[in-house]
Amino acid sequence: MYSYRYPRPALTVDAIVYVKDTDPFSVLLIRRGNEPFKGKWALPGGFIEINELLQESCIRELREETGVGLEEMRQFRVYDSIDRDPRGRTISVVFYAELESRCNAEGDDDADLAGWFSFSALPPMAFDHKQIILDFCSEKILKKQ
Repeated sequence: MYSYRYPRPALTVDAIVYVKDTDPFSVLLIRRGNEPFKGKWALPGGFIEINELLQESCIRELREETGVGLEEMRQFRVYDSIDRDPRGRTISVVFYAELESRCNAEGDDDADLAGWFSFSALPPMAFDHKQIILDFCSEKILKKQ
């Protein structure tokens, strides 16, 4: 094991899982069961394990927090604002997947609830997740129309 004198940021992944429907689009969110932002809604996600690839980590976190199992996701963007997480310097790699229809999702692990929300009516959100969703919507959803 190596030891470095330089501080290192934490690395996380977040999942945008969405469905095109009449709302006009829905995104799957979890309600956080732990601090920081306990009780606020967020994208499913979390810290990577040391032996995981990023996509594998995102798929694992999505399954643990919502019960939704996917085999593949696509990478969207990296978010690295210095103050995006009150616990310390955290960089997140965001992945996404489009589903044909809404599936059953239940909060588990450190999420106490999971649910589908319209892109146009998001609840109060944790971290910078509202901005991530807005960026995704403008780049991936609205450009396709």
